[in-house]
Amino acid sequence: MTHSEELTTALNDLVLINNDRIEGYQNAIESVEIQDADLKMLFAKLISNSRDHVAVLGDMISEAGGEVDKGTTTSGKIFRIWMDVKSVFSMDDRTSVLESCESGEDAALKAYDLALASDAEMSADVRKTLMDQKSSIKTDHDLIKKMRDLHKSMA
Repeated sequence: MTHSEELTTALNDLVLINNDRIEGYQNAIESVEIQDADLKMLFAKLISNSRDHVAVLGDMISEAGGEVDKGTTTSGKIFRIWMDVKSVFSMDDRTSVLESCESGEDAALKAYDLALASDAEMSADVRKTLMDQKSSIKTDHDLIKKMRDLHKSMA
């Protein structure tokens, strides 16, 4: 495998995990109750963040001479974070929803750690972009965790 192919593979893994986030949060928006407008707005923001990440990753993949993968992750290098998301969201329990979202964010962070630690040769600009995206996801994770903890303390 060439350095370019290794980089394309690592970046496509991140495209897929971001697509998982998009799909998971779209399911979440459809599943939470109307009175959970704050969650719907948060999930819409997280979808937007992941779409932005995918666009940037896609540009980097194209620059490396690769093709952007479509779809979501399977049982490959990165495990699927939203396998049965609809059943979690049908529980009608904000704490459970937020716990599931936090687990998904943990998986996304792990995917970025794997990409950054991979043997793929990447420029300083690519590495910085991945670190910036990981930081963005960490911020999203921490917000979800804060909301979960707040809701737990009120329950």
